[in-house]
Amino acid sequence: MIAWMLPARVRRHLGIWALLALASALTGCGMMGKHKPQPGVVDPHQPKELEMVSMPPYVIEPPDELEISARPSSLELPLTTATVQADGVVDLAFLGDVYLAGLTLAQAEQKIAEHLIPIANQKKIRDPIEVSVRLVNGSQSKFYYVIGAVTTQGRFPIIGNETVLDAMLAAGLRSNSNPERAYLVRPHPPHGPCQVLKINWEDIKDNGGTMTNYQLFPGDRLIVPGGRPPGLLGSLFGG
Repeated sequence: MIAWMLPARVRRHLGIWALLALASALTGCGMMGKHKPQPGVVDPHQPKELEMVSMPPYVIEPPDELEISARPSSLELPLTTATVQADGVVDLAFLGDVYLAGLTLAQAEQKIAEHLIPIANQKKIRDPIEVSVRLVNGSQSKFYYVIGAVTTQGRFPIIGNETVLDAMLAAGLRSNSNPERAYLVRPHPPHGPCQVLKINWEDIKDNGGTMTNYQLFPGDRLIVPGGRPPGLLGSLFGG
């Protein structure tokens, strides 16, 4: 039946529903849609703001930059700065290459000292060998990740005291971000249990809550869900 042949009361109802459908399409949100439940659990035993812990011993990885020195000076290894190459090796010039990836700084010192023993014997050096390895300019290989509806999606360097709040501010929220459903995923070994932590963004932002303002560790993934960007009507009315 042609629309103009319908009774006036029916046409009015059809018009109202058409306007509602148009508003829904323009604002970019389904009026009848349901949000998925927020993943994760709140774990009060996790390190968090006001209850942070020290990071485990630093593990060297490419492309970390290291400051290396050794004594006695007769070894001819003055203070030098070297970058860990993609193959995990550090180039000590004429003293050879040393594989340091996967070692702590203390282990790297020991390995370089062992590498220098034959050289010291060749030079008939009898003094004990001492090696110092320090990290230059902080970490170059440790990151956390922010994924989802944020201004800057990607990886961010981690120093040791970053929290969920730091990550949110660093990545930036968009008009369609939904931080109230954000959650934190910790990396785990193959076949190991998943560790997914629920985040109470409103509590962190509005109340200064620390329960879910977790301390971040290398490899953490902060997931920030989002909806469709607001359409014309949503933009006009601040939606």
